[in-house]
Amino acid sequence: MPLSAFDPSTTAQYKGRSLKKTVNWSEDEWAQWGWHQRHRIRTIDQLDQWIELSPDERKAFHKTASLFHVGITPYYASLMDPFDPKCPIRLQAVPQLQELEISPWDLEDPLGEESDMVVPGLTHRYPDRVLFYTNHNCAMYCRFCTRKRKVSDPASMTNKRSYQKIYDYIQQHPEVHDVVISGGDPLSLADKRLAEIFEELSKIPHIKYCRIGSRNLVTLPQRITDDFAYLLKSYQSRQLSIYFNTHFNHPKECSDEAWDACDRVALSGTPINNQMVLMKDVNDTVDTVRQLNRRLLQMRVQPYYIHQCDLALGVSHFRTSLKTGLEIIRGLHGHMSGMAVPQLVVDTPGGGGKVPISPNYVIDLDGESIVLRNFRGQAYRYPETELTFSEITPEAMLGQAKNPIMD
Repeated sequence: MPLSAFDPSTTAQYKGRSLKKTVNWSEDEWAQWGWHQRHRIRTIDQLDQWIELSPDERKAFHKTASLFHVGITPYYASLMDPFDPKCPIRLQAVPQLQELEISPWDLEDPLGEESDMVVPGLTHRYPDRVLFYTNHNCAMYCRFCTRKRKVSDPASMTNKRSYQKIYDYIQQHPEVHDVVISGGDPLSLADKRLAEIFEELSKIPHIKYCRIGSRNLVTLPQRITDDFAYLLKSYQSRQLSIYFNTHFNHPKECSDEAWDACDRVALSGTPINNQMVLMKDVNDTVDTVRQLNRRLLQMRVQPYYIHQCDLALGVSHFRTSLKTGLEIIRGLHGHMSGMAVPQLVVDTPGGGGKVPISPNYVIDLDGESIVLRNFRGQAYRYPETELTFSEITPEAMLGQAKNPIMD
């Protein structure tokens, strides 16, 4: 329940959002991504200016401070309901007491990224692709982050010397065709630094595509400037194709600013894929995911993955059952365009990689036919073996066409 009733005397409206009057800025400042970086919310006094903190949120802020960093952009804070601690945007940004509850399954490095690190800053797990950690900073520190152990940790910083070792390793491994540019968030780097990365990768003949893994479209869309969009366009070629992967997790994140940022990326010729993280009380209902995916398709963003929340330290309160994810996929399939139905995946602990999980639409398979269940729950028999033309008679065709639905 909200902490207090809506009070027009203490609340202002901005782009359809309710904000406390204790925050203010100029339009010029709001449009500058550097201003948002410099004014990130890091202290409880700063957060007090944006939202009415609950007693539990105040306790959590102090108790988790030594374990996990806090950093919220003013833009993302503007999406939060200032009076509701259960706001799905607040849950992703504001510390919760449940982050201190560690389950027996939780791991510091749940995906085993360190064990597959071939040189500092580069993980090579899958045969044809590598994961490049460009830096250790993010515009915002998400409470569900798999890499809570690394973000904002100076010891995790990738320096220029490491960059060269990374390029040398990729050059020496012609089986690698795909580079995932990650971090932290690679868009925490200046455009000049990103251009250097694209330039080096474009010189390696066997690198055919790369993926930028950034949440700035969601947490700091002002970072997607015209200059950055031009940078993307200038490096798109038949030698190197660039893709953009992000995490929109709730329809409230699909703001006008985010839409404008997606427009700039899309108009550069760069496809955008969304990898939603499934989280309890944030997006664990069919209706929420339907709303999100419809909006994303309007924004020219392809729903690509739904990630089961990883077994990372401090995120167990977000994890849903796998059954919840399967029910969501079942609630999308057939009810929405195939473009709006992502793949549910589990990143197996210890470095096993992603495993796709799907509802079971196969009821029976006997060698001659397969019985399938459609999105309405109806069963259909489909021939498994091919019939020759001479075996098919008009009577047989009419008989089979009557009603393929089984009782």
